[in-house]
Amino acid sequence: METDFLLNMATELHETIFVAKQERHKNLFLNYKNLNIFPVELLKDEGLLFLERLYMKRNSLTCLPDNLAQKLPNLIELYLHSNNIVIIPEAIGNLARLQSLDLSDNALQLLCPDIGRLRALRHLRLSNNRLNYLPPEIGDLQELETLDVAMNQLMSLPDRLHRCVSLQNLTADHNLLGRVPRQLCWLPRLNQLSMAANQLTFLPLDLGRSRELQFVFVDNNVELEGLPSYLYNKVIGCSGCGLSLGGMEGAAGEASGEASGEASGEALMGLPAEVKVIGSKADGVVPLEELAMRTLHRFYRHWPAGEDGLGLLPPIALPKSLLDLLQFPVGHCHRCSQAMFTIIYPKRFPLRDTALAGVHRRTTVSFVAYCCSSRCLQNFDLQG
Repeated sequence: METDFLLNMATELHETIFVAKQERHKNLFLNYKNLNIFPVELLKDEGLLFLERLYMKRNSLTCLPDNLAQKLPNLIELYLHSNNIVIIPEAIGNLARLQSLDLSDNALQLLCPDIGRLRALRHLRLSNNRLNYLPPEIGDLQELETLDVAMNQLMSLPDRLHRCVSLQNLTADHNLLGRVPRQLCWLPRLNQLSMAANQLTFLPLDLGRSRELQFVFVDNNVELEGLPSYLYNKVIGCSGCGLSLGGMEGAAGEASGEASGEASGEALMGLPAEVKVIGSKADGVVPLEELAMRTLHRFYRHWPAGEDGLGLLPPIALPKSLLDLLQFPVGHCHRCSQAMFTIIYPKRFPLRDTALAGVHRRTTVSFVAYCCSSRCLQNFDLQG
């Protein structure tokens, strides 16, 4: 009985591919075909030169052929959702026209750097795999609009993601992420960022500064105590955040919502290493190192822009770490937009005291404004 069923499946598969070749089909549906190897009929002779969309969801494939691009050179969309694929060949990079690649719900443990050669790719879905690392070459995908890496084992995201200048939707829920690269704040088209159920302790100071970013979901990051105040007028999700520690409650008790020196340092301990000082409203002088960095930054801003739009660095003998920091400041003052490098002045507004308190009941987080001076700290108003 089972043998007859398998035989019928094989006959049906053969006929489907034969008709597709004869009639030059652009779409081929091979979902639910009980496939455990890639059909050889697709790779015979000249292949399917006219095929643009191949659907092979919910099979039992474990690998892809090396000559896939040679036999199916005009593929635009490839759907391999719900298989058992462990690794994809380096030759995947030869699919020059590919715009959508779905490898969700597989067993991927490694993503080859050649993924960065898919320069036409617009949608990449890798959710529910076993990935613990993303190659930096993903940053070469300048047409990429959607990246979904949820439900993996990622501990970090590549800093070079900021080169994906077309990225609109980034989903990285249910991973092991401890931080969000602050370079992502520079993505010009990013509209939705979702990093729920990770291990985030803080968010980049500039997150939400872009008008394009409208949706941010960081629910169930239990160590996350504060949200940048740039997110105040965005659609945010933060339920289940700030539940593991009670430190925020004590500091948030001040009537003005301002953070005291000791309490703010404790609550904001997850800030980038470049932040060396947390200032208070009593400070009257900005440290010399910070003033020097701000001066250099202003100089760089007026230097001619390069092809990547980030500016060509003038020939100044500075360590690379400082040059990188000049290109991507730790943050910008939430009051006056002054770039900041080594010192911040935080001002806290408990979410329970804002209009969003009724929306986010299961959280103890606060909005935090990061200012460049004691003057901006005193003048900042969350609703202003």
